[in-house]
Amino acid sequence: MAEGENEVRWDGLCSRDSTTRETALENIRQTILRKTEYLRSLKETPLRPSDRLSNIESSDGLNKLLAHLLMLSKRCPFKDVREKSEFILKSIQELGIRIPRPLGQGPSRFIPEKEILQVGSEDAQMHALFADSFAALGRLDNITLVMVFHPQYLESFLKTQHYLLQMDGPLPLHYRHYIGIMAAARHQCSYLVNLHVNDFLHVGGDPKWLNGLENAPQKLQNLGELNKVLAHRPWLITKEHIEGLLKAEEHSWSLAELVHAVVLLTHYHSLASFTFGCGISPEIHCDGGHTFRPPSVSNYCICDITNGNHSVDEMHVNSAENVSVSDSFFEVEALMEKMRQLQECRDEEEASQEEMASRFEIEKRESMFVFSSDDEEVTPARDISRHFEDTSYGYKDFSRHGMHVPTFRVQDYCWEDHGYSLVNRLYPDVGQLIDEKFHIAYNLTYNTMAMHKDVDTSMLRRAIWNYIHCMFGIRYDDYDYGEINQLLDRSFKVYIKTVVCTPEKVTKRMYDSFWRQFKHSEKVHVNLLLIEARMQAELLYALRAITRYMT
Repeated sequence: MAEGENEVRWDGLCSRDSTTRETALENIRQTILRKTEYLRSLKETPLRPSDRLSNIESSDGLNKLLAHLLMLSKRCPFKDVREKSEFILKSIQELGIRIPRPLGQGPSRFIPEKEILQVGSEDAQMHALFADSFAALGRLDNITLVMVFHPQYLESFLKTQHYLLQMDGPLPLHYRHYIGIMAAARHQCSYLVNLHVNDFLHVGGDPKWLNGLENAPQKLQNLGELNKVLAHRPWLITKEHIEGLLKAEEHSWSLAELVHAVVLLTHYHSLASFTFGCGISPEIHCDGGHTFRPPSVSNYCICDITNGNHSVDEMHVNSAENVSVSDSFFEVEALMEKMRQLQECRDEEEASQEEMASRFEIEKRESMFVFSSDDEEVTPARDISRHFEDTSYGYKDFSRHGMHVPTFRVQDYCWEDHGYSLVNRLYPDVGQLIDEKFHIAYNLTYNTMAMHKDVDTSMLRRAIWNYIHCMFGIRYDDYDYGEINQLLDRSFKVYIKTVVCTPEKVTKRMYDSFWRQFKHSEKVHVNLLLIEARMQAELLYALRAITRYMT
């Protein structure tokens, strides 16, 4: 009787046909009622010691089902599913069974819930996008609900991710989710790890692999080194890394499999950056997203009130109020003025190639010394660290300790002329999808900056993109790196570097402290630039190594 969440058929709820959804919901209701009656009968019967474990398992299985129903009642794009899920939960509560409630304040810890589009209030175009996402994944996750600030990008992102995870490709489905787990775990991103553990099991993955990387096939274990270097120091990737994977006898990867794996690794390293950079909350049905405890007064208990303890949100509000509105207004005006002055300088004179190269080296060197006052080591939890090896290996600036890594010149190897065609040749259509996503993120603009309209933001967007690539040693010969220091202040640089290089260290204070007068949608836009620039940087190093191996 201890059937778990995975033994209930949720698939029917993803159908566009309301009759199919209605049948699926009725089957779920019957299953939950049977489990409820079984648990109630156990309570009325004296338990033998041997029955206690069965009782715990049954209770745990029911709780998982109820948590999943809670998620559907809040996040399903189909109104009938939301309403019926809520009805089932209430009917179970009336039988004396405690039901869960959501924890937290919406999809993001950084963005007030009232500013995020509520499921059920979307327009027809957005509803179609939500329905597609739900049909593909069986959920409408918090990442999607935060990215929805930028529908054009979200559509491209979901299409690419769907192709990588579910469409025909060189790797089997369970390998794809396991590689996602490995990549997210490098940044201790329990949010993504939990989602893909569930997906891995759903597509028939072996639960033993989840006990640690050493329990996975040797072929996947061999990918651990590339995962590690790609996530933290991609400039160190060589053709020897590639050769080691392609010539491992019975554990060898094919070139097509390896390109699929590299794209997945870079996708989930970058998505971990977005998850931390936007303060994504745990999913409602996952650990940390719900509780079975009854609500306390104002979400904290009486003892907190008498002790004078305030909620975290209240503390954030108070600290935010200390920042003068006029100060943050002045920041926007100053940034606009710098953009105007730089445009005038561009029109008047152009620096020599030697001067441009010198400015790049200065910016690259200075980026090493950009770090947060909160910069301390984060020790990964065991349930995350078991998915990868060498937990002490992390981001290191590439010129520290006298180590010199040659500058990667985009003129010699770039995405448009080299990486794109290599990916498309070995993993058809994926190069096209990724390229479209890069272009949308880079060119996305609403011609606004905070309260200003009709603003050309291309200079600012290029500075952000090129600063990230500069941190990875990647240089554009035609760009004047002197502009970066003019346009990106220290608090913004700290946020960028933390999100891109050590996202597990991002704090709400970092998020709040840059661009204080800008809208949350603009800060999410910044994160889209960060994750796509990071993904492209990692891909350039990995694909160049593959090209060198092939030639």
